[in-house]
Amino acid sequence: MNEKKEFKPYIPAEKVTPELTVTSIIMGILLAVIFGAANAYLGLRVGMTVSASIPAAVIAMGVIRVIMKKNSILESNIVQTVGSAGESLAAGAIFTLPALFLWAAEGKMDKPDIIEITLIALFGGLLGVFFMVPLRNALIVKEHGTLPYPEGTACAEVLLAGEEGGANASTVFAGMGFAAAFKFIIDGLKAVPSEVSLKIKNFSGEIGTQIYPAVMSVGYICGPRISSYMFAGGVLSWMVLIPIIVLFGSELILYPGTTPIGEMFAKGGASAIWSSYIRYIGAGALAAGGIISLVKSLPLIVRTFRDAVKGMKGGASNGEVTRTSKDLHLGIVIGAIAVITVLIWLVPAIPVSLLGAVIVVIFGFFFATVSSRMVGLVGSSNNPVSGMAIATLLIATVLLKITGDTGIAGMQGAIAIGSIICIVAAISGDTSQDLKTGYLLGSTPRKQQIGEVIGVVASALAIGATLYLLDRAWGFGSEQLGAPQATLMKMIIEGVMDSNLPWGLVFIGVCIAVVVEIVGIPVLPFAIGVYLPVQLNACIMVGGLVRLAFDKMKGDEEKKKSVVSDGILFCSGMIAGEGLMGIILAIAAIVGLDKIIDISGILNLPPVVSNIGSLLVFGLIILSLLKFSILKKRK
Repeated sequence: MNEKKEFKPYIPAEKVTPELTVTSIIMGILLAVIFGAANAYLGLRVGMTVSASIPAAVIAMGVIRVIMKKNSILESNIVQTVGSAGESLAAGAIFTLPALFLWAAEGKMDKPDIIEITLIALFGGLLGVFFMVPLRNALIVKEHGTLPYPEGTACAEVLLAGEEGGANASTVFAGMGFAAAFKFIIDGLKAVPSEVSLKIKNFSGEIGTQIYPAVMSVGYICGPRISSYMFAGGVLSWMVLIPIIVLFGSELILYPGTTPIGEMFAKGGASAIWSSYIRYIGAGALAAGGIISLVKSLPLIVRTFRDAVKGMKGGASNGEVTRTSKDLHLGIVIGAIAVITVLIWLVPAIPVSLLGAVIVVIFGFFFATVSSRMVGLVGSSNNPVSGMAIATLLIATVLLKITGDTGIAGMQGAIAIGSIICIVAAISGDTSQDLKTGYLLGSTPRKQQIGEVIGVVASALAIGATLYLLDRAWGFGSEQLGAPQATLMKMIIEGVMDSNLPWGLVFIGVCIAVVVEIVGIPVLPFAIGVYLPVQLNACIMVGGLVRLAFDKMKGDEEKKKSVVSDGILFCSGMIAGEGLMGIILAIAAIVGLDKIIDISGILNLPPVVSNIGSLLVFGLIILSLLKFSILKKRK
C-alpha cells in the first residue's frame, strides 16, 4: 500500500496544463467516428476488432505535438480518450444488433429503426462510462501494480516517448514500424498465413500459434504467469475437450450441430468443433468466472462506494482531494444511471420492459466490473465481450420466457438487453484502460470521464448509419459480412425460446471454472483461454516466455531492469503499429483495395512452404523484440 500511495504521475497533481480543449474534443470526435466505422466493418467481416486507444494516442501526439507544435501531453491523452470510445462502442454493437437485421431478412420483423440502434448504443455507452466512475479508485488506484492494463500502460509509454524524445521514442517508433510492416505482410499482402497449426495423425486435437506482433506483445507485457493461465485453458479446449467430443460422439448429431460430429470434424477440423461446441463451454466458464470474480471483488467495491459517499458528505475518502483524484460527482453519476434506466424502460423505440431495464442495470454493473478487471489482466484486444453477451442473453432470455415475454417481441427484447450489456462491457473496458493511461500521466479523471461521454455520444450518432450502409451494401450474413457473433447470438435466443439450447455444454464450462478456482488458479484468464482459439493463446504464451527469459537473466539488476523496460517500450510500439495498420487495412477493404494488394493467389505456395514462411516471419518478429531490448547497444 505504501508504494501505491507514493506513486507520482508524470504531470504532478499541483500542476495544471491544458486537457479538455476545443482542439482535443474535435480531434477526438473525428477519430471516434472513423475508428467506429472502420472497426464495425472489420468486426462484421472477421469477427474481431482492433483496439483504437494506442492508434488514437499516436495520431493525437503526432498532430498536437508535431504539427501544431503544442507541448501538452494531457491534451493528447484526452484526444485518445475520446477517440478510442468509437472502436469500443462499435465492437459492442456489431456483436449483437445485426441479429435484428437477420430476423428482418427472414421476414420475422421489420428492419430496426435507426433511432432504436442509436439509443441502444447511446444508453449502453453512457452506462459503461458511469459504472466505471465509482470503480476507478478500486481498480486503477488501489490495484496499481497488480493489474497491468497492457494497452493503458502501452498508451502512456507511447505518449511519454513522444514527450521525452531520445532513445525511448526511437524504441517505441521502431516497434510501430516493424509491427505495421509485419501486419501488412500478413493481412495486407497475405504473403504468409496468419497462423500455423499442428495436427497429429489419428488424434483430433490441434495446437498452433498466430503470428501477430501485437498478440505476442500482449503476452510480453502481461508476463508469463497470466499468459500461462490463458494457454492452459486453450490446451484444455483444443487438446482435451475437442478430442473427447470427436472420439465419443463421432456418429452423434449433437445440437447446435446439424451434422454428425465425425462428418463435421472431417470437413472443418478442430475449428468446426470449437465453433459449434467449445464456445458454449467457454461461455459457461466465463459466466462462472465473472460471478466468482464479482464475489471476490465485493469487499473492495463496497469500500470504494463507502469512500465515495463520504466524499459527497464532505469527508475525505482518501486524504486530501487533489486534481488527479477528482471524479465526476457521485450524485450526478447515480442520477444519470437512474434516468437512463427509466428511459430504457419507457422509450418506445427500445423494446425493453421494466424487468429488462432492471436486468440491464444489474448485469451492466456486474459485467462492467468483470470487464474492467479482465482487460487489466489481458488487455482490451482480448476482452471476450461476446462471451459476456452470451452469458447475458442466456439469463435474460430465460427470465423473459418465464415471465411470458416470448415470440419475436421477446427475442427483440433479449437482443436489446444483450446489446446494451455488450456495449457496457466494451466501453467500461476501454474506459478503464484510458483511466489507467491518465493515472500514469497525471490527467484529471473527471475531464477524462467527460471526454468518454463525448466520445460515446459521437459514436452512437454514427453507428446506426454505419450499420444501415453496410447492410445495404452487402447484407449481414453474406460472404462479405458474415457477422459471426451476431449470428451466434440470434441462434442462442432462438434456442432458449424454442427450448433446445445445449445447457449441458454451458454447465460443463461452469464446473470447469469452479474446479479451477478450487485448485487456486485465477479463473478469469483460464476461462478466457477456454473460450478463445488456442492459436491466439499460444501467441500470447510466446510473448510471456520471452518475458520470462528476460526476468530470469543473470547479471546486473539495473541492466536487467533496463532490458525489460526496453522490451515493454518496443511491445507498446508494436501494439500501436499493428493497430494503425489494422485501421488502414480496414479502410482499404471498404474501398475495395484489399483484393488488389492480395498476392496469396499469385504466390500459390504449398501448405508446408506457407507454414515455414509464417514461422520465419514470427521468428523475425521475436528477433526484432530481442534487437531492441536485450541486444540493444547502450552507452
